[in-house]
Amino acid sequence: MLNVLQNPSFDLPVAAFHPDHPPRVLFTSVMKPYGVDDAFGRKENIMELFHNQVTKAQGVASMRFQHRSFGLHFLAANIDAPATVLDFPTRKQFLRELAKGYDVVGISFIAPNLRKTQEMARLVRKHLPDARIVIGGHGAAIEGVEDLIDCDSVARGEGIQWMRAWLGEKVDRPIIHPTIPSAENKHIYGVPTPGVTGMLVSGVGCVNGCRFCATSHNFGKRYVPLLRSGREMFNAACRISDELGGTDFFIMDENFLKDRARAMELIEEMERAGRYFNFAVFSSAEAISAFGMDNLVRLGVFWLWIGVESQREVYAKNVGIDMHALIDGLQARGIATLASAILFLEEHTPQNIEDDIDYVISLKPDFTQFMQFTPMPVTALYEEMKRKGLIDFSIPYEEWHGQKRLVWRHPAFTPRQTEIWLQHAFDREFEKLGSSPMRMTRTHLRGVETLRAMPDSPAIRARLASLEARTRELRILVPTMIQHAANNVERTELNALSAKLERVLGVMPATDRAFSAAARLIAAQYAVKVRLFGDRTQPAMHRDEYHQDRWHHAARAFDRFARLVSGRRLLPA
Repeated sequence: MLNVLQNPSFDLPVAAFHPDHPPRVLFTSVMKPYGVDDAFGRKENIMELFHNQVTKAQGVASMRFQHRSFGLHFLAANIDAPATVLDFPTRKQFLRELAKGYDVVGISFIAPNLRKTQEMARLVRKHLPDARIVIGGHGAAIEGVEDLIDCDSVARGEGIQWMRAWLGEKVDRPIIHPTIPSAENKHIYGVPTPGVTGMLVSGVGCVNGCRFCATSHNFGKRYVPLLRSGREMFNAACRISDELGGTDFFIMDENFLKDRARAMELIEEMERAGRYFNFAVFSSAEAISAFGMDNLVRLGVFWLWIGVESQREVYAKNVGIDMHALIDGLQARGIATLASAILFLEEHTPQNIEDDIDYVISLKPDFTQFMQFTPMPVTALYEEMKRKGLIDFSIPYEEWHGQKRLVWRHPAFTPRQTEIWLQHAFDREFEKLGSSPMRMTRTHLRGVETLRAMPDSPAIRARLASLEARTRELRILVPTMIQHAANNVERTELNALSAKLERVLGVMPATDRAFSAAARLIAAQYAVKVRLFGDRTQPAMHRDEYHQDRWHHAARAFDRFARLVSGRRLLPA
């Protein structure tokens, strides 16, 4: 159990369901296929974070994995009604699930999946005409969405409170953090990545309120904590670790280090118990600087996402920050860093946009995200551009994903030019810096050297052991990286890295050499497969049930009551 949310004041109709016969609720993501051009989607909208917008130009070296729809699991775990979560269904699987009978169907979507959501709502109306349809997620911010999708209600903002209130349930009660993995189907060069990473959602929203940020504006530029203290985070990590069997976590929080006191308390809890977890986090530059580099080591951060944005529009979070020194300091401690950058600001022209691309590349991050400056609904940027008449509403929402053509009328670029420049940025970054797996291996190895030189303590020993293990796993792939190097520059860097790995870690054990040889074979086969059949993958469908025993008990009680009143059995014996 976690903290109790504040009691909200909702201006919404409360659904009326019999108190002794709670509604059966289905929460679902949008249906497959993803990343293809069809009547409902576009090939650029891939259901993979990194391959979609970070390592997309790196070929077989691209980091591949998928995330579950964790928000739906939070909703299902935190209502009293029996709920089922359907993740990544096909059309047939969705229809098969509808045939089981539900009183409520909730569909979560983002703007590019508007057409999919329209079609799924149509199917619900056809096959379950009495069911209530609720839509939510970032797509719910689309203006007039209730007129575009046949639905009964639109959930906006923090969904747990909203759903409890809509169902007529008690809102002010503790939150249950579900146990879900962070990423699945993980592989690099076609080689499966070992280990399991858990998901910790410590809060939603961000107070920084950058004008382009849909996450911040979707929550009213507020931060809503779900795990309020370091102790709550530690207890949740312990439970999830015991259930999943891993010690790595991705913390889903737009700016986790912003609450310094909570992160420091998490460190203290781990060090007091002698139980250490490792974290991948999002955070802004000013929050990282305030938290302190060595505290990041104590916390066990091994991966960090920073919004670098641009030299031409400096947001408050980056004012006075030496970004080169910041990223170098993180990498010196073994923390792989992702620099997120924006292209096609109002000030960008074909003459100066290369400067921003080169600036981001000069930071030498382990990963780079280039995103188009996109006025997503609900943001201040959207309202500003709408007032100026700059948004091109003739472009369908299927293309509002920031990875193809710009959806607003830029004074210096045509839509086709924005598509070309975006691809150029990714290609240039890969050409100059090499593959992200190589960079990440180099950063982790650098951290091993740094931590070995730090004053000894139980915490440092634990962090060093974890970082060494991570580096040894990546070392197995170095011959594969050499085999698939982008150019001679990367191949030279990899040979130097291989030699340094042997100096720092010693000779590779025989078992690791065997795994390395197998990895090269798998990668060669994977490269042929990609060349012949393409690189699109579809995540497997997942179906999870919540509170079904509770529903069964309530339904039986209602059945007994019905028999007393009418003498008829409503449920099968």
